[in-house]
Amino acid sequence: MKNPKLRILTYLLAAAGLLLAAVIYPRLPQEIPTHWDLDGTVTYSGRHMIFLTSGTGLPLAVLFDLLPKIDPRRQNYQKFGRYYDLFCVFMEVFLLAINGITLTETFRPGTISVPMAVMLGIGLLFLFLGNIMPKIKSNFYMGIKTPWTISSEEVWRRTHRLGGKCFFAAGFLSIICAFLPFDGTIVFPVYMVVILAACLIPGIMSYVWWRQEQRKS
Repeated sequence: MKNPKLRILTYLLAAAGLLLAAVIYPRLPQEIPTHWDLDGTVTYSGRHMIFLTSGTGLPLAVLFDLLPKIDPRRQNYQKFGRYYDLFCVFMEVFLLAINGITLTETFRPGTISVPMAVMLGIGLLFLFLGNIMPKIKSNFYMGIKTPWTISSEEVWRRTHRLGGKCFFAAGFLSIICAFLPFDGTIVFPVYMVVILAACLIPGIMSYVWWRQEQRKS
């Protein structure tokens, strides 16, 4: 990748999450909140579950390094290496934020509106992905991978340009939804429709553009 400092930062963030869990583990109650339903019901699990999310960061960081190296189109990563490195860092920060929510709700229940925090987090993730998606070059690991984008550079380019717009719009709307009154009956379905549409529309259009390309050839 183009920026070794960002790669190191990815591992430091992964290690920080695991270290935080190890240090705070003795102070945790026997059960911690691990799931929040739409009606506000909280599900609790054994405190060892804190290592599930905090321990995910390190193997994920390893995969971030390994998968591009075994990708048949690994040479393309050099064309968007900076954005790939930023994606890796962002995902590690995202995992740290999830840990932060769990720990905050463990020691001070009710401090955070978890649905709002989740929508904000996913909204920011989609905004970020929307910005970098047009810059991602053809590969087998990152991006909108359909049989039609993989088989055509032009379809890949057009799909990811559209995907960037869809993801950015979905992220923006997700953030708006996060600040609307959350009653579990209106906001959440709208939010899910927005996210699904952002994911499905580029995939469907990749097929349409591929068909058009086939007719021309």
